[in-house]
Amino acid sequence: MKKKLISLTSKEDLAITKSAKSDPDSHPLTDKEWHKVKPMLSRGRGRPLGSGTKEQVTLRIDRETLAFYKSKGSGWQTLINLILGEIKKESDSIKSIEKRMSQGNLICSRSKIAA
Repeated sequence: MKKKLISLTSKEDLAITKSAKSDPDSHPLTDKEWHKVKPMLSRGRGRPLGSGTKEQVTLRIDRETLAFYKSKGSGWQTLINLILGEIKKESDSIKSIEKRMSQGNLICSRSKIAA
């Protein structure tokens, strides 16, 4: 459920500010103090921030293959990314990977790539 934010009127905001300033235990932070605090603030609940280097895609994978990687526990998507990255490093081009797959030199459940 989305929470609705209630905006204060300028009169209410002034009353709150005046009250806070009159409290001897409360003092507003200076800009210098805020700069010290900001790096210490941590993100709240929710999904962690991404690295910014990955792109979200939709990929169709056989059930058995997906079940295998998911059975490895958390981090299964990273594992798939690492494996694909290793295959990419090992080959000079996608053509060489296709050739290896058609020759059966790359582990694959199908003997040929569907065109």
